Amino acid sequence: MERTHQRTLGGRSSYKGIGIHTGRQSTVAFAPAPANSGITFKRVDLPGSPAIPASIAHAVSSSDIARRTTLSLNGVRIFTVEHVLAALVGLGVDNAIVELDSDEPAEPIDGSCKPFVDILTESGIVEQDAPVQRLEIVEPIAFTEGDVHLAASPHDGFRMSFTIDYANPTIGSQFASFEVTEETFLEEIAPARTFALESDVEALKQQGLIKGGSLENAILVGEEGIVNEMPLRFPDEFVRHKMLDLLGDLALLGMPVKGHVFASKAGHATNVKFVQAIREGIREGKVRYSGTTSWDIGAIEQVMPHRYPFLFVDRILELDDRRVVGVKNFTMNEWYFVGHFPGHPIAPAVLIIEAMAQVGGFLLLSRVEEREKKLVYFTKIEDAKFRQPVRPGDSVRFELELLRLRRGTCKMRGSAFVRGELVADAVLWSQVVDR
Repeated sequence: MERTHQRTLGGRSSYKGIGIHTGRQSTVAFAPAPANSGITFKRVDLPGSPAIPASIAHAVSSSDIARRTTLSLNGVRIFTVEHVLAALVGLGVDNAIVELDSDEPAEPIDGSCKPFVDILTESGIVEQDAPVQRLEIVEPIAFTEGDVHLAASPHDGFRMSFTIDYANPTIGSQFASFEVTEETFLEEIAPARTFALESDVEALKQQGLIKGGSLENAILVGEEGIVNEMPLRFPDEFVRHKMLDLLGDLALLGMPVKGHVFASKAGHATNVKFVQAIREGIREGKVRYSGTTSWDIGAIEQVMPHRYPFLFVDRILELDDRRVVGVKNFTMNEWYFVGHFPGHPIAPAVLIIEAMAQVGGFLLLSRVEEREKKLVYFTKIEDAKFRQPVRPGDSVRFELELLRLRRGTCKMRGSAFVRGELVADAVLWSQVVDR
C-alpha cells in the first residue's frame, strides 16, 4: 500500500569516514526536517553553513563530474551525493537535513549505502502531518545519448529496470528489474557495492578522482576477475549498484516517482539529464502530480499567519521545492465586491497580487524550520500585468515558480489563470523575517 503522509527522521545520526573521490576525512550527519522542506545539504564547515537543496535545479552536469553527482549553489559545491540520497529515499524519507564538514560525504566502508541505511533506521523514521506527493508518469518519456537510453512509462507503483553491458567478461551483460518498495530496497538494492575496472584506475587518478578508493570500499574488477578477496553479494551486484545510483539521482526530482523507469548503460551524467527531461515532462503534460496532494484551509492555516478577512488562499494543489499551485475562489460574498464597482463588481487587482503572493508565501514557510516564529513580508513587485478582469464566481489558479532564494530573500514568478486563460502575472520579491 502506498504511504499517504510525508516522513522525516526520528532523531540525529552521523557517519564518519573518507570521501571516495576527494580522500578527505568527512562526517555526514542526518537530522529531521519540517514537512514539505525536502532533503537539504548543509556545509557546516563554511561560514554561515550554506545550504543546497537536493534539487535538479542545483545539479551540475558536465563531463568532469561524470563519475559522481554534484550539487552547486552560489559557488558552494558538494560532490558524490548519490549514496546519501539513495539511502534516504529508499527508506521513504521525504524531508531531512544532511550536514557535512567537507565537500564530499564519507563513503560507506563497504561501498554500498547499507551503512547509511543502518544508522538511519536506528534513529527512526516518523510520519508527518502533511500529504505525500508523487510525480506520476502519464505518457512515456525517453532520453537517448549515444548508446545510453533512459525512459519512463506509466505504472501503478514504482519499478526500476536496468541493463548494463561491459566488455569485461566478469561483468558482461546484466539485467535486473524490481518493484521498488522499502523492503526490496533494503534486501535487493541497498547492499550492492560500487565497482571500478582495474583498467580505468590510472585514468581516474589522473582526473583527481578515487583518492579515497580502496579494496574495502569498492569492488575492483580486473581482466582475470575480481581483484578483492571478497565474494559478490549478488550474482548481478554490478547492475544492482547502478540501480542504487539511479535511485539516488532520481531523488533530485524532490518527490517519489510513480511509474516504470528503464535504463540501459546509464551513468550519473545521463541520469541527471534524464531527471531534467522528467521535469520538462510536467510542462508537457506527460508527468503530473498525484497522490494526496491538496492542502485544505485547515492545513493552510497551520502554515500561514493570515486569517479572515485577509487570507486569500482556499487550497494548495501542488507543492515541491521550487513550485507551488494554489486556488482562490472569488465568491459574490467577498466584502470588497460591495464597493468595488457596484453593479459591475470585479476583484481589485491589488488583491489578486496579494493572493498570488500568499500562495508563494505558503511555499516559503513550508520550507523553513520553526515556521510559527516566521513571517513573509512582500517587498517588491516587478512586471505586473492584469490581462482580464476577475469577477464573482471565478476560481483563480495561481502558479508560482521559485527563481531565487538566498538568505531569506526570495524571487518568484507568478501567473494567475481563470478557466485556463492567463488573467495576471508578475515577478514577486519577498523576505522571510522573524515575528
